[in-house]
Amino acid sequence: MSKKSEKQLTDWAYFRFSIIGGLLAKPPDKGELGKEIEKLASRCYVHPTKDAWVTFGTSTIERWYYRALGSNDPIKALSRKIRSDAGKTIAMSPQLLTALGEQYAKYQHWSYQLHTDNLEALVEMQPMLGAMPSYSTVVRRMKERGWYKKASSRRNPTPGQKLAQERLEQREVRSFESSHVHALWHLDFHKGWRKVVDSKGVWHTPEALAVLDDRSRVCNHIQWYLNETADSLFHGLMQAFHKRGLPRALMSDNGSAMIAHETQNGLLRLGIMHEKTLPYSPYQNGKQESFWGQVEGRLMAMLSRVEPLRLDFLNRVTQAWVEMEYNRCVHEEIGCPPLERLLEGPDVSRPSLDSEALRFAFTIQERRTQRKSDGTLQVKGVRFEVPSRFRHFQHLYVRYQSWDLSTAYLADQRTGDLLARIYPQDKTKNAHGYRRTLQSPAEPAAPATDSDPIPPLLRKLITDYAATGLPPAYVPKEEMEDNHE
Repeated sequence: MSKKSEKQLTDWAYFRFSIIGGLLAKPPDKGELGKEIEKLASRCYVHPTKDAWVTFGTSTIERWYYRALGSNDPIKALSRKIRSDAGKTIAMSPQLLTALGEQYAKYQHWSYQLHTDNLEALVEMQPMLGAMPSYSTVVRRMKERGWYKKASSRRNPTPGQKLAQERLEQREVRSFESSHVHALWHLDFHKGWRKVVDSKGVWHTPEALAVLDDRSRVCNHIQWYLNETADSLFHGLMQAFHKRGLPRALMSDNGSAMIAHETQNGLLRLGIMHEKTLPYSPYQNGKQESFWGQVEGRLMAMLSRVEPLRLDFLNRVTQAWVEMEYNRCVHEEIGCPPLERLLEGPDVSRPSLDSEALRFAFTIQERRTQRKSDGTLQVKGVRFEVPSRFRHFQHLYVRYQSWDLSTAYLADQRTGDLLARIYPQDKTKNAHGYRRTLQSPAEPAAPATDSDPIPPLLRKLITDYAATGLPPAYVPKEEMEDNHE
């Protein structure tokens, strides 16, 4: 029985008790019961479940009275009786239920109405299945068996999609919230429905990067970009670090920008745990998805008449909306503004590093061989000049960002610390002919002496061979010996 049906039974019991309760509390004198019941029958009452007036006959009220009088639980005695066939499924035959189950197994993404319509068509073609039930009966039978509508899947789902679907069906989904501010951040890109035009007249579909705090729901930073790349992610995430500090963990999906080597190395170097959602499971980042609904429903709705829309203007109004409305208005789920909850704490964030240190953290580290001829190394087809103090190293470890080869870094192999910044080779400048004088990194050797022309190792071998007492193991050539004499 549904909760609505149970409530209706209880409302009727209380309603009937309110009518005859006075007779139970103050029983009438002998011969006066009929008159009191007639008085109750002459009155009008508000219907217990409808907005209407209703009256009852004397026989009905008398039946209620004696039913309550003879029971130790008047409320239970006055409640409506449950139907004798309640819970029984006599509206659908077993054959029809089997046909419905086979239909659901093939088309789990169909709506209840579509299942009902197709089942009705099947009954018309095969009357032996039984009488066609109503729509509500079909819905009840399907829900009783857990035959709920599921998201539409591809015709040939990938193994990852199958695994995600099985996991969603077998594991429960629970909401969560961090106990501390800045303990967990959410990061995601969102493709907007409005296009922007650049100065060359080319239209683009922008993508917004948003970084949210899990506990307070504060938007640490949001910015629109033309593409979802690791460069854009680093650019926006660095601003979030400068605004709020460094979090303890970060959750994102498995997009190419999120799993780029620069992103992985940067978060690891900053001591930020990177938690990625499971493939094809966007519900795990539900707070971020809810935020995108507000971006589209409020911010973008107010920009519907702005033509043409430019990226710089879109970013300006987005910052104003986030800081002046979203972060300051009462959040429906937490019951207070996000900024207020952010200030309440408790806070586990850390101070952010400077821009150069963040840039150095979000880099790829690779090993390169230095060219001895001109003291350079090559990265992605670009030659970088190595400072002369490192010219004696054959192999160097260089850190760089693949999207910006204007500069790179030499790093210590063991600690990963910065040794020096290096820049691309400027051949035009080198053509001027100016060259520095190189100082030898090695200590000066002692001057050679001619006292003993035989090296120590050879001298030791001659001595050891002579100590054996054996003659030289060779036959001298007499002609050469004579000529030599």
